[in-house]
Amino acid sequence: MRARALGLVCYAVGAALLLDVGVTYGRGVLKGDAARAAWDAAQAHRAVLATRRAARAAAVDRAALPIGVPVAQLRIPKIGLDEVVIEGVGSEQLNAAPGHLPGSALPGAPGNAVISAHRDRHFHRLGAVALGDTIITVTARGRVMWTVIGRRLVARGAPALFATIDATLTLTTCWPMRYIGPAPERLIVTARPIPASSR
Repeated sequence: MRARALGLVCYAVGAALLLDVGVTYGRGVLKGDAARAAWDAAQAHRAVLATRRAARAAAVDRAALPIGVPVAQLRIPKIGLDEVVIEGVGSEQLNAAPGHLPGSALPGAPGNAVISAHRDRHFHRLGAVALGDTIITVTARGRVMWTVIGRRLVARGAPALFATIDATLTLTTCWPMRYIGPAPERLIVTARPIPASSR
């Protein structure tokens, strides 16, 4: 009788834990969908106001962006990734979408644009990206095609990000991908813009 009661308690605790995980992921999906809808609305607005795009982009580059607002679209054709990037890399932002590191450049602007995402969510196939692969970003500045020029692993907590003068795109996630628990390393993928004349 006691064993049966203990079994029922274990089933109830397990069900509650699964429900909690499901609710957390569900919230992330809803926030990601909201970010995509906001991004699509902003894209439509930008199309109407295309003649003011350069001035608006310069203002966005100088401004501190509010946490959680959509700032870019990120596409990696090789792995079928098509995500809207939001400002911020806190747990709430990374649960919803890839996050842009506040203070880093926006993709396409001079400097290093840093985008992070969870290895078990939006960047779960980032490990398949290789040197020479194409990445595409779209921001208020316009569309930029990038080529992957670097791929490295660093220990968790080790310095991995760097300032640049030229436009650079850095994607980061935990490594290894299928590690259980806090991953011991970080995968860093670096890309540079493809000049229009080379496309």
